[in-house]
Amino acid sequence: MVEKLKKHPSLSKKNGPVVLAIMDGVGYGKYEEGDAVKASKLPNLDSLTASCPHVAVKAHGTAVGLPSDGDMGNSEVGHNAIGCGRVFSQGAKLVSNSIATGHLYQGETWLKLTNNVKEKDGTLHFIGLLSDGNVHSHIDHLEHMVRTAKSNGVKTVRIHALLDGRDVGATSALDYFEPFQAFLAELSDESFDAKIASGGGRMVLTMDRYDANWDMVRKGWETHVLGLGQIFPSAVDAIKMLREETKAIDQDIPGFVVADEDGQPVGTIEDGDSVIFFNFRGDRSLEITKAFEEGDSFDKFDRVRVPDVEYAGMMEYDGDLHIPAQYLVNPPTITRTMSEYLAFNKVRQYAISETQKYGHVTYFFNGNKSGYFDESLETFVEVPSDVIPFEEKPEMKCKEITDKVVEAIESGDYDFIRLNYPNGDMVGHTGVFEAVKTSMEAMDRQIARLKEAVEKVGGVLILTADHGNADDMYEHNKKSGDVTLEDGHPKAKTSHSLNPVPCIIFDPTYNNEYKKELKEGLGISSITATCMNFLGFEAPEDYDSSILDY
Repeated sequence: MVEKLKKHPSLSKKNGPVVLAIMDGVGYGKYEEGDAVKASKLPNLDSLTASCPHVAVKAHGTAVGLPSDGDMGNSEVGHNAIGCGRVFSQGAKLVSNSIATGHLYQGETWLKLTNNVKEKDGTLHFIGLLSDGNVHSHIDHLEHMVRTAKSNGVKTVRIHALLDGRDVGATSALDYFEPFQAFLAELSDESFDAKIASGGGRMVLTMDRYDANWDMVRKGWETHVLGLGQIFPSAVDAIKMLREETKAIDQDIPGFVVADEDGQPVGTIEDGDSVIFFNFRGDRSLEITKAFEEGDSFDKFDRVRVPDVEYAGMMEYDGDLHIPAQYLVNPPTITRTMSEYLAFNKVRQYAISETQKYGHVTYFFNGNKSGYFDESLETFVEVPSDVIPFEEKPEMKCKEITDKVVEAIESGDYDFIRLNYPNGDMVGHTGVFEAVKTSMEAMDRQIARLKEAVEKVGGVLILTADHGNADDMYEHNKKSGDVTLEDGHPKAKTSHSLNPVPCIIFDPTYNNEYKKELKEGLGISSITATCMNFLGFEAPEDYDSSILDY
């Protein structure tokens, strides 16, 4: 339950709005080589850094609720932290704990799905991302569930495995698929049959988000459920042959189907089966879940046939819409977010990004909740993303986002404005260094416009990020720090980084209300209290400390 916020003793509300600009995937790089942020010409960001209070803040590992400091931050947990002001145990940690304690296997959903296939002599299917990236899923979770399914008396298991290449190395798929395929073969015997049945790159099929490209989900449905597509004798063979044929990195490998000696798919999804979507992160899980759960009302593509199955997600992906209907692990319970507090205290809010990150400044920012806290005080704006490879138009929609933000600033209708520039993250995931530089320089031009608009009305601009990515575009040897070479060229890195991110405060009406030296050693969850302070409020007592020092 939120309450009336106390007025801040030394900071009063500015004449203009507080503008929080999240530069998605822009961190402070550890290495000179491969840091596309440092390599870019960013006169406006550099000028703000040189002239304004700024500090590095943590955006990975335990600072954002992940199991260890070896875990990369990501946009989901990053926006949770920035929007909620506290650190909650996140999906990866919750699932690992549930498996370790056995709670997952004692739960009603696991028992229902495994009993269903035992009673109907059906197949237990797992669909999800096969890697140890720990952003959307973890291979250890899958392996443990497959072992437990066997011990629970399930006879047949089929895996529909998506290649990662974004949260792990760009061409690392065989590091996961070869040992996992061997693991299934070793586990199989006269009483148990486990195989990989289908797969493909995560940016080609199944894992679309924010209704950006439902054709990806259609391809996933046809591949996993119907068994349609190019067939191969094994998943490892498929990856090797398709990589040679297409020259694609893992995330872009076309869909494939594994077939038996007679050319028949080994794992179509049929009536009486059970299906677990084993990704724990919500944004790229919702659409395929809707394809399974929405009956005759589903209209995004022709599913051809809809098998009568027991379906469950690893977690509840949308707490407001209660999607999916069944899930294995309870999600973090996030309450009393900044947006809820501000709405209760009659603060007018505006949130905007393009499609790729729209849900991050709304759903994730608001504690994994869809919709408004008070529609009369909140405005959400989605700028449609282009459905093309991001390296082909690395500017993305940062100009269009800024156009609307400048209008919102100048209108005087809003007290708090938050926006996300997806460039550093979405283009960073392509691994194309020059494209990332172009994306950074395009974003920098828009930062100049934000600064000018904020200065004109006497507001405050806070520039930060949810995690790093563009700052670490080459693979490095972990011991020596040397760039890893592939065919004589730096090996592209497409995953997030472990680097801290900036927090830069542009306050054109600064009047010694706080020290210009900001607090160090904090995480991005401290940005929340900072925003509240600039709005003239003290943050709730259990929120993480403001970055401002008095």
